[in-house]
Amino acid sequence: MADTLLNHRPQVWLPIPAEEIGPLPADLDYVFWDGADAYPADPSTAAFYVVPYMKGAEVARRPLPRMSGLRVVQTLSAGTDQVAGHLGDLPPGVRLCNARGVHEASTAELTLALTLASLRGIPRFVRGQDAEEWHDGFYPALADKSVLIIGYGAIGSAIEDRFVPFECDVVRVARSARPSPRGPVHALAELPELLPQADVVVLSTPLTEVTRGLVGAEFLSRMRDGALLVNVARGPVVDTTALLSELESGRLHAALDVTDPEPLPAGHPLWHAPNLLISPHVGGSTSAFLPRAKRLLRAQLFRFATGEPLNNVVTTT
Repeated sequence: MADTLLNHRPQVWLPIPAEEIGPLPADLDYVFWDGADAYPADPSTAAFYVVPYMKGAEVARRPLPRMSGLRVVQTLSAGTDQVAGHLGDLPPGVRLCNARGVHEASTAELTLALTLASLRGIPRFVRGQDAEEWHDGFYPALADKSVLIIGYGAIGSAIEDRFVPFECDVVRVARSARPSPRGPVHALAELPELLPQADVVVLSTPLTEVTRGLVGAEFLSRMRDGALLVNVARGPVVDTTALLSELESGRLHAALDVTDPEPLPAGHPLWHAPNLLISPHVGGSTSAFLPRAKRLLRAQLFRFATGEPLNNVVTTT
């Protein structure tokens, strides 16, 4: 009888063992799947699917066509691009939720680190230390710079929180213009006028059909000479060929946590482009991730179990 009752519980696929997440609703059935070849159960029995984190798009999408009973897809990333294109495989009414609240602190920290490292010459100092060379002199400061944040959502706001104490002027851009507690948020359509005024351009926008290739040759040509481009969004937001051209000319600098292609293969010209700092897509993968991810999952699963509205719903099929 117990097995029969268990089989009627909504089934939740988790990439973190349920016992490690903390107290969860007792009236749900939990199975663990972190992207392994073998499924822990028949995908058609899944009601709530938490996408494995940092396992790639192929893993994220693999069970979706067979999840005929699905009601919720929960990502552990801020973006949902790895699964959004495959929602047509799902039945009507499936809610897609992102991980708002999980990655803001880590991504904002890395954005600040990449910006400061690039401006203050840290890569040059590290290479100098390896070669026992002393690279003294004057270097740019973040103080007094104009910083343009493109993608002013939760992460963009957290980035501003870290930048403001450094005595720089922050300009905000989102898809549409709106007011914010710190000042106006400009629309994407205003970029041609805003780009020439910025010393640092930070990309924190989701990858959508609107933002794919947003940073192309025309965008880059409007950036002022010597400006720094920092990408903590998604690699395809930037046209790699166009960026390489600007870097190799020496006109622009860049710091990239994401690239296109990704992972960046050996021999790719980005590895040795001048004025470029690369980190391997580690904006969200820090010690801050797991406690925030667990907190999000606990909250969402209790809401799901009690029929309350879920947080962070991006779209519904």
